[in-house]
Amino acid sequence: MEEKRIINIFSNSSSISKETRNVLKQKLEKCGFVVPRHFDPAAELIVCVGGDGSFLKTLHRYEFPDIPFVGVNTGHLGFFQELYPDQLDEFIFKYKQGEYEVQDLKTVEASVTVGEKECAKVGLNEIVIKGARSQLVHLNMSIGDSFIERFSGDGILVATSAGSTAYNYALGGSIVDPRLNLLQITPISPMNTTAYRSFTSSVLLPSGLTVNIYPENEDDRGMLVVVDGMEQRFSSIDKVTVDIGPNIVRLLRMENYDFWTKVKSKFL
Repeated sequence: MEEKRIINIFSNSSSISKETRNVLKQKLEKCGFVVPRHFDPAAELIVCVGGDGSFLKTLHRYEFPDIPFVGVNTGHLGFFQELYPDQLDEFIFKYKQGEYEVQDLKTVEASVTVGEKECAKVGLNEIVIKGARSQLVHLNMSIGDSFIERFSGDGILVATSAGSTAYNYALGGSIVDPRLNLLQITPISPMNTTAYRSFTSSVLLPSGLTVNIYPENEDDRGMLVVVDGMEQRFSSIDKVTVDIGPNIVRLLRMENYDFWTKVKSKFL
């Protein structure tokens, strides 16, 4: 008996996304694939219809599954999305022929310490540490074993290479080729005074170095940890340690994919 080839399809709630999902489902089923109603961990592929936000939410909802993703862009920027709705037939043909590559993307992980408890947060794009209220936050930051700065400002962003084109880029951070295994620390509205000396540009770190962030004062312990745009509020953080994450996100790329061509098309 021939083994079933299962493909999960998820979409956001927009009408064009739902219509595109239904069309793709019908086309895949005509080609012999099985499209389940709910997430199936035995699937060989996950198709996410929507924009980058929908892709990131799907990734987090199913806890970074070890299944390749491909995106169909019905949103705005769609930097992670490989396809458009008018390319479905071409995609199915090339997928069946094996005419694609799988790109592995590194993640970023924050370990948040509150008293004797620790919780881990993993993101694909970035992790942001900022004050719980709309005011300056004062943080001490070390890289590895070296104390680096007394930070004063709105917060600190730590981005992956894949996430360099997202919030990091909007803050003036550098675009980094996702084939480079590094983290980028970008300050958010930093201040330089006689008391606080903060970097005003991004800092790039190789793998193997961790970033340690400590609230300086009791009033600074209430913070937001924002992972890929999804925030969690903590009332009394003692320390946040940020490092390259343990998860790998696998993106399906068609044979003609080129990162810098996409950068040019999206930003220039």
